[in-house]
Amino acid sequence: MLGFFKKDYEIIAPVSGKVLDLSEVPDQVFAQRLAGDGAAIDGTGNTFVAPADGELTLIFKTCHAFALTLSNGVELLVHIGIDTVNLQGEGFKALAKQGSQVKKGDPIVAIDRDFIKSKEYSLITPVLITNPNIVSDIKCSIGQEVEAGKDKIFQYRIK
Repeated sequence: MLGFFKKDYEIIAPVSGKVLDLSEVPDQVFAQRLAGDGAAIDGTGNTFVAPADGELTLIFKTCHAFALTLSNGVELLVHIGIDTVNLQGEGFKALAKQGSQVKKGDPIVAIDRDFIKSKEYSLITPVLITNPNIVSDIKCSIGQEVEAGKDKIFQYRIK
């Protein structure tokens, strides 16, 4: 009965593209949900935006990933591409400052898609709740084409 009052929260697309199940990510850490739970996007855009309102708690020095902490306690990680840390920041540019408050849709990182693709890196982007023990009922929009800053990629509830 009390579950009836639980609120659904949405995570929106940080980049335009097609939503994939994490099992489709060509990296076992993500595919087996060892780093968290959520969805991935086979992205087509060059700008990655905040997938929710929160504090930008971390932008990796190489700008290939960033993390947000939401007001409900959820910690999100957006990991741009697979093994892109090996580029050591080349092809990535931070557009926001670590520690700042961001709104969903705010630009966080810009990429040079052609450069990254020329180095033969996948731009499949996992979007993960890294503390999944506090959430339940994750429902992903698998197979949907989504627009950055606008369309939901998954929803969840706080336990």
